[in-house]
Amino acid sequence: MTSAPRGPFRFGDRVQLTGPKGKLQTITLREEGELHTHLGVLAHSQIEGQPDGSVVANSEGHEYLAMRPLLRDFVMSMPRGAAIVYPKDAAQIVTQADIFPGAVVVEAGVGSGALSMSLLRAIGHEGRLMSFERRMEFADVARANVETFFGEVPGSWSIHEGDLADALPRDVEHGAVDRVVLDMLAPWEVLPAVSDALAPGGVVLCYVATATQLSRIAEFLRGMGSFTEPESTETMVRGWHVDGLAVRPDHRMVGHTGFLITARKLAPGAIPPEVRRRASKRSYGDEDEEIWTPGSVGDREITDKNLRKRIREAEKAAGGARHAAQLRASDADDDSASEA
Repeated sequence: MTSAPRGPFRFGDRVQLTGPKGKLQTITLREEGELHTHLGVLAHSQIEGQPDGSVVANSEGHEYLAMRPLLRDFVMSMPRGAAIVYPKDAAQIVTQADIFPGAVVVEAGVGSGALSMSLLRAIGHEGRLMSFERRMEFADVARANVETFFGEVPGSWSIHEGDLADALPRDVEHGAVDRVVLDMLAPWEVLPAVSDALAPGGVVLCYVATATQLSRIAEFLRGMGSFTEPESTETMVRGWHVDGLAVRPDHRMVGHTGFLITARKLAPGAIPPEVRRRASKRSYGDEDEEIWTPGSVGDREITDKNLRKRIREAEKAAGGARHAAQLRASDADDDSASEA
């Protein structure tokens, strides 16, 4: 992974512009590019060569603050093939799953790469992230988005095609994984394979959208007997308006996006102390016939035509990022040569 971009903007860089009234726009700098709005025209060449945090004016004198987008900004504006894990949940996943530098992490599925970027940052250069995805069209979008943000495809990342239940035993040795993060409709279907892959003490974390999924995965984890008592959380974020003595909560907040449920792998043959719980009137069994599809849990399916468009957008952005990274590397070589 390349280090965080510093120095002047280069063509190919992603730039977040804050315009009049605080409106945000994210652009990729092009040599002949222009930003056209009803307030005037801003040439990309005016931004190229300026340091991060500069203010530039368009043809009508309206000013824009130009900054490199943070990871959370990039995630919210990048091309999407599948629904993303939002920044507030990604931050909790990194913490609750205890993703550490050098960890071996399995992720399923990769979606549009939003969570992959947070995981890659957390594991560092010495770690390893293996992302499993059944639809390689989604993986193409994710790969391009990751390359756009980092300037390259990190060497610590690999994408594996196939269903996790079959692909994990094929590609990963028994007990070789530190952490597993599951973002899928029916994570209980792959838990036996996950249990085999995890090292004792390893963490499995599931990201699910509905309370019904949450209940079922919790009961499945308990029934396996190879995990600790699962813990469940939900994260909500409320912003605040602060202006002098006018201090109040924002009128809108980021509410429910998903549930997180975590458990840790037990040592072989270990039987944890019994946890006393009130008996449930109903639990999931083999007779349960509920069908888990994107439509049944409220997910919106993307059309093939729209997905192809997202892939083109992501690959175009990745190409610009590669060009910008090459320019920065060339500048660094020139600086080293001059110092010598």
